Amino acid sequence: MKRMAFATILLVLAACASAPGYEAGLAAYERGDFETAIEILRPLADQGDGWAQILLGKAYASGNGVPQDAAEAE
Repeated sequence: MKRMAFATILLVLAACASAPGYEAGLAAYERGDFETAIEILRPLADQGDGWAQILLGKAYASGNGVPQDAAEAE
């Protein structure tokens, strides 16, 4: 049982470590790869990351990678 719990914890930690963070989303946005940026930023924004929310709002305001939508930008 202890081995199974330990293996589960390792899998969760590995998944968290491999998920791209805000910096990866920002880098993609800055190089004009808006599709990748949105894929990275949306889950972060949904989890409450304020910086990701701001950049996602900027994307909606300008229409970069998403349809331009002033209401969604707010």
